[in-house]
Amino acid sequence: LDGRVKTLHPSIHGGILARRDQEHHLKALNEHGIGTFDVVVVNLYPFYDKVTSGTISFEDGIENIDIGGPTLIRAAAKNHKDVLVVVDHHDYPSLLKYLQEKQAGPQFRRMLAWKAFQHVASYDSAVSEWLWKQSSGGDIFPPSFTVPLSMKSTLRYGENPHQKAAFYGDRSLSLVNAGGIATSFQHHGKEMSYNNYLDADAAWNCVSEFENPTCVVVKHTNPCGVASRQDVLEAYRLAVRADPVSAFGGIVAFNTTVDEDLAKEIREFRSPTDGETRMFYEIVVAPGYTEKGLEVLKGKSKTLRILEAKRSGKNMLSLRQVSGGWLAQESDDLTPEDITFTTGSERAPTDSELSDAKFAWLCVKHVKSNAIVIAKDNCMLGMGSGQPNRVDSLRIAFRKAGEAAKGAALASDAFFPFAWKDAVEEACENGIGTIAQPGGSMRDKDAVDCCNKYGVSLLFTGVRHFRH
Repeated sequence: LDGRVKTLHPSIHGGILARRDQEHHLKALNEHGIGTFDVVVVNLYPFYDKVTSGTISFEDGIENIDIGGPTLIRAAAKNHKDVLVVVDHHDYPSLLKYLQEKQAGPQFRRMLAWKAFQHVASYDSAVSEWLWKQSSGGDIFPPSFTVPLSMKSTLRYGENPHQKAAFYGDRSLSLVNAGGIATSFQHHGKEMSYNNYLDADAAWNCVSEFENPTCVVVKHTNPCGVASRQDVLEAYRLAVRADPVSAFGGIVAFNTTVDEDLAKEIREFRSPTDGETRMFYEIVVAPGYTEKGLEVLKGKSKTLRILEAKRSGKNMLSLRQVSGGWLAQESDDLTPEDITFTTGSERAPTDSELSDAKFAWLCVKHVKSNAIVIAKDNCMLGMGSGQPNRVDSLRIAFRKAGEAAKGAALASDAFFPFAWKDAVEEACENGIGTIAQPGGSMRDKDAVDCCNKYGVSLLFTGVRHFRH
């Protein structure tokens, strides 16, 4: 059958599966003229590479599903007490050493058996994922699925020093060429920590959403400074000035190549709080660096982590763990260009006010709920995050924005449940020019009436951006 069953034969599997400590097994082999195998080494059909290399027909995909190989591997792994199974060429030196020294310990055999079953499981998960995509009609939630994770590194510790941790890459077919921090390249600095990965991911996901040259500064996964300018040096300065206290020790992300001039600015820029202290960062992440830019940036600190990342992909399945299970959802890919900003107040926003509202709206999407962002001229002026009530987040944002908040735009990730003597009226009294919120509250009319009283433009987006 065109070679489909050449390894699926008793003469092969009998020699693999026969237990050497069972006399009747050896007798059966002898009766049928079957010899034993002591080592099984298998390279599977390159299914993963084939289906991710470009357009491939369904028939070609099916033909690249290995049947005999996994069967050999599983048989050898099951009988690992008598048979050594190898699926990774990196294990060849250890295998040769084991054979030459004729070691008798079972641990090496068990480790190879574990690796073999894990290898087959990962292979099968790729086949399963591919077949689901071919047959599901676009449904992104299969009744069951396996996520193939591969350890990239152990970490010094987890979120806190008393917690052990490791970093895994996701080899799902859907993530091939998807970009993101997990596939970034580290040019320089200390090894990445658990919290470094979380913060760098937040910064990179945020800055990747902007089309114009943009700088994002993140602390504890929240963007505390965001600015877009044609001159990325100015964008960097403005992003830091939004909250220089929080920016110190944070993560700085750019969506443009870091050249020598920008690298010098990052290296030498002084904190706006005192005009003397050089700004310190844990990580700089960008899509690329010029040779000179990288050289200058490396001179800032031996510990500064310098990451180069590809733009994060869209339409991904987002997974999050809860005790005893996982939550799965579509990634939140909506940007201001994908939604309609509807004027609910008597006063419509000017073009510049609408632009400010859209910028604030894109920023607030990446801030932890309850989230408020105040912005003007493509620059975040202040933000409030993670508060149990929206009023406290609003007050934090205004405290950071100061007098610059007058005439600026304010974005809220969710609707305002109350208006009078609450967040909406407080924003109006602080001189805000435009408010953008999803709407949907039973008291939306109160928000409209309040904005009309103060002459503030109120925009409804019809889209919520909760972030927990």
